[in-house]
Amino acid sequence: MQVLDALGQALLLAVGMAWQVGWSLILGFAMSGAVQALVSKERMQQLLGRDGIREIALATGFGAASSSCSYAAAAMSKTLFKQGAGFVPSLAFLFSSTNLVLELGVILWLLMGWQFTAAEWIGGLLLIAIMTVLIKLTYPKALVEEARRHVEAATAHDHGSAEGEGTTVLERLRDPGTRVAIAQNFAMDVSMLWKDLLGGFVIAGALAAFVPDGAWKMLFLHGAPPAAQLVGNAIVGPVIAIVSFVCSIGNVPMAAILWGSGISFGGVLAFLYADLIVLPLLDVYRRYYGLRMMLYIFGVFFVTMVLSGIVMEGMFSALHLVPQPNPHIRHDLTLFSINYTFWLNLIFGALAIYLWRLDAAHPMDHGDHGDHDTHGHDEPTLPQPVR
Repeated sequence: MQVLDALGQALLLAVGMAWQVGWSLILGFAMSGAVQALVSKERMQQLLGRDGIREIALATGFGAASSSCSYAAAAMSKTLFKQGAGFVPSLAFLFSSTNLVLELGVILWLLMGWQFTAAEWIGGLLLIAIMTVLIKLTYPKALVEEARRHVEAATAHDHGSAEGEGTTVLERLRDPGTRVAIAQNFAMDVSMLWKDLLGGFVIAGALAAFVPDGAWKMLFLHGAPPAAQLVGNAIVGPVIAIVSFVCSIGNVPMAAILWGSGISFGGVLAFLYADLIVLPLLDVYRRYYGLRMMLYIFGVFFVTMVLSGIVMEGMFSALHLVPQPNPHIRHDLTLFSINYTFWLNLIFGALAIYLWRLDAAHPMDHGDHGDHDTHGHDEPTLPQPVR
């Protein structure tokens, strides 16, 4: 009976985590599909084609205004890179869209306290700064060009831009061909990643339900010297994230559970930052950019996240701003109510149904595309956008 109870709790926690992030997933995938359909390579190269401070700042701003799910953000970042954005701005967008968005800050505040919201946003900027320095010091020019060729082959079914001269975004959105292209891009990204998302929520629920607090405390080096705890937890946090699979907003409930189980403040933050290097996302990077670039991204991101967690814990501890954990967080996560999450899921669920039905009316293969996502299928004939 205890095992059955734990299984039920794991499933309930998994559903609760998925419920929290559902609407943001749909938003992120829809925005990615829209960028692919509306923004030309030439325009993207003009805005983000260099690795300068201006381009990085623009990418950071775009990310903060977009998706908060790491899977959807990865699809969007891939689109920017494919459309001609520089390597560093593409990754800056990825960090920004999973750490600086409003809805993530709101959920952190509600579940863990305003201090974590502040640390997430300040830490998001720190992540981008550290990542930029690391890449500038180690810039692999040949590898970036190889990754750009790979992403062209890996996403051969992406539909081209509908951007034309003399037309506004609203005018292009009124065109049936543009909406079909957005729907097909949306469906393709979802079909590539839904198994990874489902597995991530199930694994996170199982970790939360089956791992006892004593095991967490041992892992978090309770009783060790403060310096060892600081560094050790900043390393352990991303390692847990890697195997727990949960995306950006979805890992907030898991972070709250870890916080209640004894991980340090910096360890929690490093865990939150590390949603971009979970195993399914590493495989997504491999599919998009190739194995060598995936390993490079992983190395840069891991070091960036550990250093940022250490710096943020030092800063907030010095200011006496580290809050107390909620010992009842597991119970709170399994309570469902009609709140803003309910209404957002309802609204964006309707959007997903619309896009899915639009895609179904203009069918193409959204199956498992493998490493290169190309099977040689002919693209459907679409109405041409207004130019």
